[in-house]
Amino acid sequence: MTKAKRVAQHMDYKIKQGLWVRKMLLLYWAIIAVHFIVQLGSYLFLDYRATPYEFCVGTLIVPTLFMCGSNLLAELAHHKYNRFSFVILIMASTIICWMIIRLNYEIRIITALCLLPIFSSVLFFNRRLIWLSFVLQVVVFFSLVAIDGSFRTYFSDFDIVAIPTFLIMSTFIALIIQASGRDLLVDLYKTQHAQQELMISNAIISKMSMTDGLTKLYNHLSFQTFYEKALEYAKQGAVIHLAVVDIDNFRKINDTYGHQFGDKILESISQIITEQITANDIPARYGGEEFAILMFEHTFEEAYQIVECIRREVEKMTYVEKMQSVSVTVSIGLKSYSEEMNKDTFFQGADDYLYQAKRSGKNKIVTDLNDIA
Repeated sequence: MTKAKRVAQHMDYKIKQGLWVRKMLLLYWAIIAVHFIVQLGSYLFLDYRATPYEFCVGTLIVPTLFMCGSNLLAELAHHKYNRFSFVILIMASTIICWMIIRLNYEIRIITALCLLPIFSSVLFFNRRLIWLSFVLQVVVFFSLVAIDGSFRTYFSDFDIVAIPTFLIMSTFIALIIQASGRDLLVDLYKTQHAQQELMISNAIISKMSMTDGLTKLYNHLSFQTFYEKALEYAKQGAVIHLAVVDIDNFRKINDTYGHQFGDKILESISQIITEQITANDIPARYGGEEFAILMFEHTFEEAYQIVECIRREVEKMTYVEKMQSVSVTVSIGLKSYSEEMNKDTFFQGADDYLYQAKRSGKNKIVTDLNDIA
């Protein structure tokens, strides 16, 4: 994997973590709102032993403002100092949870709310955050026991031992969940990576099956597929030209200088063809030393100019082999599609023009306008 790809994946991971932080902050706002509504409902409809002033100030307004303030600070930290947003998120959730526990400690099950910060930290797959959350819960619990008499008297000695034990057991469960989740993510990443490699391999194999290994142009089989598709477009009104290009005296070149030299010429000419055609055109190695080019969205003059440039560029090329300077030329037949043609007559027309160019001196183009090169 390249460095750029690793950086992109890391950035994507950070963005997703930021979204999870945002979701957790929204959850905490919801918890604060639900607690406010439940407390108000309990006071209005249940036997609540507190004066209106004690309830409004000590139970409803001040704790709610305190919880909102801690969550608001977490929001600001997430936007300004997102490097520490996870830690501040855990601290905010600890304050909110223990504030609710402190106000409702007569409900014995309410102490289980302190597990929320621990299990929230699992989302970030960071063992240190889980341990930090555990330490915060234990510190807050013993601090309340030490400084809050009413809170302390409500719990028995067994509770003082059981709650930290319960917290540490839950922390180990959270660590196991975190480890299994990380392993699952690693396996998922490996599977995804394997699928990507398979897709790349399939794409390479597909391309290899469609292209000629030497010239990197389309091969005969894939050209036939494109050719049939092109004729469908032509019948719908598209303008299509077909050029058949053949290297002059190529067999003699092979016999004189060897097949490796011949391969070098084929590569050079295929490179010239690739450079001269446009992105809409389709070049192929049709046979041994023969090339076919389907040209789309060109006028006849533009198509002629393209193949003329190919002819001139090949003519300019000079090769040195066995202490000799060797020049190569090509002959070209260029045919434009018309409605009365079919698959065979269109190609045959271009091929006939090619052989006219061969018989009339080579190194020229023969077209629908007869020999104009």
